[in-house]
Amino acid sequence: MSYSILIVDDSLPMRSVIIKTFKAAGYASAQFFEAANGKQALDHMKNGWIDIVVTDYNMPVMNGLQFLKAIKTQELLKDIPIIVVSTEGNETKIKEFMDAGAKAYITKPFTPETIRDLVTDILGEVDYDETVDDSNEGFDF
Repeated sequence: MSYSILIVDDSLPMRSVIIKTFKAAGYASAQFFEAANGKQALDHMKNGWIDIVVTDYNMPVMNGLQFLKAIKTQELLKDIPIIVVSTEGNETKIKEFMDAGAKAYITKPFTPETIRDLVTDILGEVDYDETVDDSNEGFDF
């Protein structure tokens, strides 16, 4: 299934790394959109549907927490799942994001497996291993 994924981070190289990680996690057919801060992301979200948002915390103009809180006040956007990706692993900060409605908080660096597992949990996709029968029963190869 192809998703629309919005990556919000003020670092262009980090946005590229996140997109590459999603592709390595099996989401190569996803449509990726990018924003450098929460304000740009909100503007983008007014123009088209987004299935999931991945946002950094530390950004100029509108940081990740301000962005998350703004999304949760808008009826059409409030149910879009938000994954926070940050270098900050402070328990207080994580709790603040989760209390504000984030679906997950992961610290950088992270692996494609982490992304795949999170998206599977959030969007309800079935893992590849659970849907494919790798046995050769009934096949004559």
